[in-house]
Amino acid sequence: MTTSNPAFKTTSRVAAVLLLAAVATGCSGMNKQEQRALSGGAIGAAGGAALGIITGGSAFTGALIGGAGGAAVGALMKEK
Repeated sequence: MTTSNPAFKTTSRVAAVLLLAAVATGCSGMNKQEQRALSGGAIGAAGGAALGIITGGSAFTGALIGGAGGAAVGALMKEK
């Protein structure tokens, strides 16, 4: 979905910055397993959304599946 509405673009950018700030500050009290689950979920969601777009499917569905899988793998990883 693309739009040329400047207000939508500005709102989207502000929302992205606020979300990033909330995520960055929310990680300080997490243990290592929780941090791995969060980062695995974020990486999986980004990868799933990208694959959804590339294959012509839904970016949202790809992000949901990738995020869930990434969070599960991140949570199950052991420290060396």
